[in-house]
Amino acid sequence: MNAAAARSTDACPQPFPWGAALHFGLGLLRLPPNVFWALSVREFLALGGAMRPSNGIDRRGLEALMEKWPDGGG
Repeated sequence: MNAAAARSTDACPQPFPWGAALHFGLGLLRLPPNVFWALSVREFLALGGAMRPSNGIDRRGLEALMEKWPDGGG
């Protein structure tokens, strides 16, 4: 499911993908079960790379921000 569908008001909630989570945490990362079950959702997502920094802002994005919120110094 994509992010837009997850936010849609008519989308049905999907069950948590326990099979994939267990495969990732216990199989691929080889976490001990007690460590896996002690993880918060945020920690689990970070292990999967969901919290890596974005690529930042490009020149057009910076110019748009500067136009919208000018420094006002002069």
